[in-house]
Amino acid sequence: MSVEVLAAAIDALAALDDDALGSAELVVALSRQLSRLDAVACRQAEVFGRGAAWRAVGARTSADWVGVEAGIDRRVAHRRWRMGQALAACELTASVLAAGAITVEHVEVLWRARNRNRITAQAFARDEDVLLGWARGEVFEDFRMLVEAWVLAVDTHDAERRAERQFERRRLHLSESLDGQWFLDGELDPVSGDAVALVLDRIVAELYARDRAEARERLGDDDGGDNLRDTDLARTPAQRRADALVEMARRAGTAPENGKAPKPLVTIHVGEAAFATMCRLSSGRPITPGAAVRVLDDAVIERVIFDAPDRVKSVSYRRAYRDALRRAVEVKQTRCGHRYCRRRVELCEVDHIEPHSRGGPTSEENGRLLCGFHNRLRNLQDDG
Repeated sequence: MSVEVLAAAIDALAALDDDALGSAELVVALSRQLSRLDAVACRQAEVFGRGAAWRAVGARTSADWVGVEAGIDRRVAHRRWRMGQALAACELTASVLAAGAITVEHVEVLWRARNRNRITAQAFARDEDVLLGWARGEVFEDFRMLVEAWVLAVDTHDAERRAERQFERRRLHLSESLDGQWFLDGELDPVSGDAVALVLDRIVAELYARDRAEARERLGDDDGGDNLRDTDLARTPAQRRADALVEMARRAGTAPENGKAPKPLVTIHVGEAAFATMCRLSSGRPITPGAAVRVLDDAVIERVIFDAPDRVKSVSYRRAYRDALRRAVEVKQTRCGHRYCRRRVELCEVDHIEPHSRGGPTSEENGRLLCGFHNRLRNLQDDG
């Protein structure tokens, strides 16, 4: 039986020693096979949901039956059934998942985008191959933003309505318990959330640098802190974020009355880039023109014109950047240029791809943004 063969293969993998399990090749190979297994499990859940076995015993849904009989969270069972429906409706997506080239998380993003409304469903049938190309070729976070941009471009009217609802849902609750603890809960629209997250991230980075400096001094670490672990630091990441929020409030309270508050940056892309006319926040998240208009008086608006998919022809901005060349490099990235880093561009440094010391030109094509950590790492590797 096929399940018995699968069980035997899993037994063999479970018997591997740590050296074999630590192989980078095995990590990737296992991930691909898990995606293939997810494809089968989701298909099976959808087919089982069409049957009568679960109805015969009085279960309300097939997910309820699977949750009890298989001993799993019914939400997991329902998600498999829902993704099985997605695969049944999207044959090309199903084939790519079955090959292990994407994950079920990619399928979920695509399925939500497809089912936004009738217009997106029709556009998905036309653009499915393009969307799958992004799923196969982009880092997951970038893929998700590209799909968001696709939805905005396909149905701008519905996107504007949704953006307005997001803005109307903004809320914040700060309440004190009987023993003096404070509890924070809220929801922000994309533009407001991006502005808060940027400032918070900057302060968190400051506190992280302080914590590492304190740990080096306390532990006598003389090699630049490379041997420090997170457990050596005085604060956990969650504690640093909490302290950063308090520090943000303190700085706001001590700021001069006539001081200039930081403004959100809205970038309008024009040209041959994907979905060429588009508004984006500095984080890279696409927003509707209506959302940009709402903050027109408080935001910095810039226009970036592309004359090729990856080449900036001109940048028009009203922000105190060092020069337009830096911004031309920035606008093509939303995160640190290192493959395994997601630090925002505002917290990064301009770096030469081909080092300047080796004749690398200071040009748009030879520029990229790296966070401080990966810029220093790259320099150490070059020097070595």
